[in-house]
Formats: sequence, C-alpha cells, structure tokens
Amino acid sequence: MLQISKLIPQGAGLAPILLKRASTLELDWDVRQKSRFEATDSLGRPLGVFLPRGTLVRDGDVLLAEDGSMMRVIAAPQALLRITPSTTHGKPSDLIRAAYHLGNRHVPIELQPDHLKIEPDHVLADMLRAMHLTVQEVHEVFEPEGGAYSSAGHGYSPADGHAHAPVATPVPIVPATAHVHGPDCRHDHGHAPQAIKPVAIQIHPHTPHSH
Repeated sequence: MLQISKLIPQGAGLAPILLKRASTLELDWDVRQKSRFEATDSLGRPLGVFLPRGTLVRDGDVLLAEDGSMMRVIAAPQALLRITPSTTHGKPSDLIRAAYHLGNRHVPIELQPDHLKIEPDHVLADMLRAMHLTVQEVHEVFEPEGGAYSSAGHGYSPADGHAHAPVATPVPIVPATAHVHGPDCRHDHGHAPQAIKPVAIQIHPHTPHSH
C-alpha cells in the first residue's frame, strides 16, 4: 500500500505535463473531509492517506505518495439537495435566510450566487420548503464552504478554485507608562544615589595684623 502524507492544493506549481501523467482518485465529500482514509487510484493501486488533522481534500488537489508518484483528486458526484428561490412567490434573498438557518444547524453548505447545496436530509428539506424555497434532489459534485478557522487555513469556493490563507491581524504594542513617585508612594524601590554637585570653595590668604 502506498503511503501518502502530502497534499498540493490545486496542484499549485506543478507543470501541466506532470498533472496530465498523474493517476486520478475519485472521492465523494464523505471521504474528502477526512484526513485519514484508504482508497484506490485509477491504476488500481491501494493507497493509505495520512494528512494533517483537519485537512479537507478538494477537487483538483494533488496527493503526493512516498515514492514520488502523484494522484489528482476528482470530486465524485453524489446525492444532494439543490435549493433555489421559488419561481412563483420567492425572491433571491430567500437564499440568505436559508443559509442562515442551515448554518445555525452546522450543516455543510455549498454556497453559489443562485443556489445552495446540502447533503440529503428530509427534515431540512421540509423546513426549506416551508420557507417557500424549491428543493430538488440532484446527483452532483459537492464542495461545501470550509470553516473560517480550519487547520488548512482556508475556505473554498468552486468559483475561484483556490484556497485563501487567513490575514493576520497586527497586535498594537502599547508603550509602558513611566512610574511616578509622589509623597504618598509606599513602594519600596531601590534608588540610585544622586550625584553630588561640587561646591567651589574660595581660600583667602591670611594677612598678619600689626599691633
């Protein structure tokens, strides 16, 4: 079994000829959301995948095996619910409400400008239909939105096809405030001795008096 522990997001930096020669690995979302799994590539080779925990494998990613061989990931179509605004008495903003309620239930959602996609759930389907949305059963590729703080450090949008790293927020450095001692300060601090200013002393010669 070939061991795989490296992932190249979208095959970034690889020559097109290498991607063309790579074997393929067709996986549905249930497998691609796992960081450890077994699979078989298009050449019939058994693979053991051991990626950093929290890694999401996306359509177009490339897996690198210990022997240097590469496998290009293809997202497999699967059963899904496609959600669109009603054509009779719905409006586009209904999708925003649907995404809000689904997000509150921590449901993986693929977000598109004109539709949403989720995995089959008859309870959620009934809720969405009650919100005047159209719910259709489809067999398509599923690429749900990634968590904002996932360990892969990115969300994913099939529209742009690449990962986004989070932007670090600079932390302001506050300068220390000088400590001022007053007459009522009870702090027991050691203080360096103050320098003693030299005092000029004038010496006058003594003149003997005549008596």
